[in-house]
Amino acid sequence: MSRGGGKRRSGRAPTTGRAPAVRVKTAGQRTHSSTQWLERQLNDPYVAEAKRLGYRSRAAFKLIQLDDRFHFLKPGARVVDLGAAPGGWTQMAVARVKAEAGRGRVVGIDLLAVPPIAGAVLLKADFLADEAPAALTAALGGPADVVLSDMAAPTTGHAATDHLRVMALAEAAHDFARTVLAPGGTFIAKVFQGGAERTLLEALKRDFAQVRHAKPPASRSESAEVYVVAQGFRGRNESAKGA
Repeated sequence: MSRGGGKRRSGRAPTTGRAPAVRVKTAGQRTHSSTQWLERQLNDPYVAEAKRLGYRSRAAFKLIQLDDRFHFLKPGARVVDLGAAPGGWTQMAVARVKAEAGRGRVVGIDLLAVPPIAGAVLLKADFLADEAPAALTAALGGPADVVLSDMAAPTTGHAATDHLRVMALAEAAHDFARTVLAPGGTFIAKVFQGGAERTLLEALKRDFAQVRHAKPPASRSESAEVYVVAQGFRGRNESAKGA
């Protein structure tokens, strides 16, 4: 999964050929919503391709597509993956910075245990716990070049509440990123569209040279998720001057 030298980058998108749609009947104690979820999984080309390639999740393609567009996972980079489970983003980060070959370092953290990934350091802990930032910083062994956050709180079904919960996680991730990023670094976080991003975006524009939104093709069209991509970290001293 290398990059450069005229070779096509790893983690290509699924082919466009579509198999006939699979229909699932509601059976036993399966609810209508769980039937819909299963049907969606069975008909999702990214799910099938992730399984074929041995990726931990279809979400791996989101990071592939973001990196193909914004080019932030460079060989030798130090990367933090917040909300790492089940490991799809960590896998792609390891491959693209060449951490397994000893050229970069990838540290992931999640409340859930993530099965080992060669080339990654995985912490089972609550990112919001007081001791988590110090543990992540120690595992990194130096300033981070990239901080990734694909964190999402359990959904409630109430769009406004879910939006606020995701925004709170993105803001906490940004606060952490400011403490560990090297100048010029990149911060990427999942947010939900819903109008409460202003405070975060204002802070990001103060801290980074470029701030953009992106919805990678692997994000389901019906999902409200988008990713904020902030690049060119100004450094803690410079961003503090603009506060």
